[in-house]
Amino acid sequence: MKRREFIGRTTLASLGLFGFVQFSCTNRSSKLTTLNTFIPDNYKLNEITIKALQEMMARREYTSEQITSMYLKRIGEIDKNGPGINSILELNPDAVAISRSLDIEREAGKVRGSLHGIPVLIKDNIDTADKMETTAGSLALEGNIASKDAFVVKLLREAGAVILGKTNLSEWANFRSTRSVSGWSSRGGQTKNPYVLDRSPCGSSSGSAVAVAANLCVVAVGTETDGSIACPASMNGIVGIKPTVGLVSRSGIIPISHTQDTAGPFARTVEDAAILLGVMAGIDEKESTTKKSVGKVEKDFTLFLDKEGLKRKRIGVEKTFLKGHEGIEALLNKALTQLKQAGATVVEVEFIEVYNKLSTDEFNVLMYEFKDGLNKYLAKSNAGVKSLKDVIDFNLRHKEEVMPYFQQEIMINSEKKGNLDSRDYLESLNKMQGTMRNHIDKLLSENKLDALCGPATGAAWCIDPVNGDFWTGNGAYGPAAITGYPSVTVPMGMLYDLPVGISFIGKAFEEPGLISIAYAYEQASKNRMPPEFKNSIIS
Repeated sequence: MKRREFIGRTTLASLGLFGFVQFSCTNRSSKLTTLNTFIPDNYKLNEITIKALQEMMARREYTSEQITSMYLKRIGEIDKNGPGINSILELNPDAVAISRSLDIEREAGKVRGSLHGIPVLIKDNIDTADKMETTAGSLALEGNIASKDAFVVKLLREAGAVILGKTNLSEWANFRSTRSVSGWSSRGGQTKNPYVLDRSPCGSSSGSAVAVAANLCVVAVGTETDGSIACPASMNGIVGIKPTVGLVSRSGIIPISHTQDTAGPFARTVEDAAILLGVMAGIDEKESTTKKSVGKVEKDFTLFLDKEGLKRKRIGVEKTFLKGHEGIEALLNKALTQLKQAGATVVEVEFIEVYNKLSTDEFNVLMYEFKDGLNKYLAKSNAGVKSLKDVIDFNLRHKEEVMPYFQQEIMINSEKKGNLDSRDYLESLNKMQGTMRNHIDKLLSENKLDALCGPATGAAWCIDPVNGDFWTGNGAYGPAAITGYPSVTVPMGMLYDLPVGISFIGKAFEEPGLISIAYAYEQASKNRMPPEFKNSIIS
């Protein structure tokens, strides 16, 4: 199959994941021990914030063009070379020209806002009407150049953001196989965790999270259906906000579920995540779900950044997470102590057991909605495949390239589902959403809680193409996913050189309160640590 060359095109052999097991958890090559000392701490934009970049541009210390070029150079040095974290799928060939035009606007006295001239990376399941493709990481969608920007991309461009490129992801946003490998796609290969290179970056928004963690950009956009923002944020030591479904438009985003899908921001600080969320949020007349947010959309979430935001707050912690892996337990207890010291009251509650019991209904809903939503997206796209069945058939024809390690049983089972009038679908939907929302609402009300919390995930597992991902038992974000409620994930600490995050969950459109809580915790804990691109935990 003839294919165009593009930045980020890699093979598993070139990544060294198989054959010569370059970054295996059990078979490391002594030739690569020098990577353990590869710490690019002299990079001028390391750990930079949006505010600091704006101040630099205002002082004429740097232009947007120079900043954009610095990030492009950084991508070449550590994403495609050096440790080769492989988070970028494709670069925008017009990025420098766009940044130059925004510099001209600035010189003329026009500054559009906080994102003016700021390079932003976008997950490759979000349409951009430019020279870049939108493929969800799948070879089946190669050549799909969108006719129009996704609504969220339109808002970013209007705010003056420089769309720097597209990030790699778990193919089809991790909705292809039950044995998938987070951060792997047939188009882009394997994205690696920048903290320890043989460890998972989690998914599906792997590339966006890794790029922010590794300072390839200041902020990036990901998407979540169930954990695809929270988990990568946690495992890559950054902040991730999964907004209320309806706060951010899904128009122009390759779908899994209209019930649960949303785009959201990644950043290294709560402040930067709040800035990006304010730009992304908005009413889209062509996306009916956003009409739920009429009168609730904040355009400046930084107004809720309060160092005293934990005072007199009541936070519910999932009690089952207080036991388990001793390292996670220690981090969580430390976090709870910091919450209390900052003025919060912590109350032990239970919400994960109810969520776990609904997993079958959730999966059933996702399969129905995936088929319906993907067929509608592909029918209007410029892709060569026009339906889920076409994708399945393509994958079978090109299975050596597309399915070398895991199959497409989720897609096949989704294709067998009926339409959204099916009684089976409606029963699962009502049970899933109604039960979880009632439980969360009751917990919050009866205990007078401002938020729920728990470890977002455990520590990152080894990348394993044979067995797929290995989930470690933690995951507080799930109830927010199936209710459509918001969650904010913040670094909670390090376990054996691997980051672990804590997720705060609230009711619909309570982003302001969650941002205030998350910011106060961030300022009290200061847990963010830059990655060191270590080869392995085992010396």
